[in-house]
Amino acid sequence: MNSLKILSGGAVQGLVASLAAKFTALTGLAISGEFGAVGAMAGKLRDGAAADIVVLTAAMIADLVRENLVAAASVADIGVVETAIAIRAGDRPVPVHDADALRAAFLAADAIFVPDTKASTAGIHVARILKQLGIADQAASRLKVFPNGATAMRNLAQSTAARPIGCTQSTEIINTAGVALSGSLPRECGLSTVYTAAVAAQALDPDRAQVLIDLLTAADAAELRMRAGFLEVRK
Repeated sequence: MNSLKILSGGAVQGLVASLAAKFTALTGLAISGEFGAVGAMAGKLRDGAAADIVVLTAAMIADLVRENLVAAASVADIGVVETAIAIRAGDRPVPVHDADALRAAFLAADAIFVPDTKASTAGIHVARILKQLGIADQAASRLKVFPNGATAMRNLAQSTAARPIGCTQSTEIINTAGVALSGSLPRECGLSTVYTAAVAAQALDPDRAQVLIDLLTAADAAELRMRAGFLEVRK
């Protein structure tokens, strides 16, 4: 079976998977490509990687529009994703209701599983928050950094540490077996990210790329988006 090629942030992988069968039924195509840190995915597109559809943060998609790498007319917001704390399934939830509680949670953990702190949305934010909380140096030896949030969460699920936690986007936590969502970061430390889709300027199949965008953003997919961890974008 031929496939539609996607370059996407990992936050959207679970939602795409939930719509893959419907997309195939409508188009006869499978979905292939890569999901990972948004910076890395944008870099691949800029380096000439083949793609029909691109799903990244709204800010990155806006940059790619200006660079003529995605079609401006196709741009559509999917939803908002919050950055959150993860625990192993079965572990006691970690309170993170305010900055003091979040600081205590990081300091109590003997392993902190996070995505790339230079290329991923959540990883960059974690590094910033640790500095904001004044514990970057104390936490440095406990950080377990992985290329993307999904990989970080899979490793958290398998961790043998006594008190491990993770921090990445809520969608990646919800869609990884063996971990559980403990809570979103407190307002003063939080990050809510809009994820946006667009057809790549060099797409080989722009029409069917638009079909996938329509499925991802359709009103009747609102419940699927919610279950995957997306909040509605406030206009």
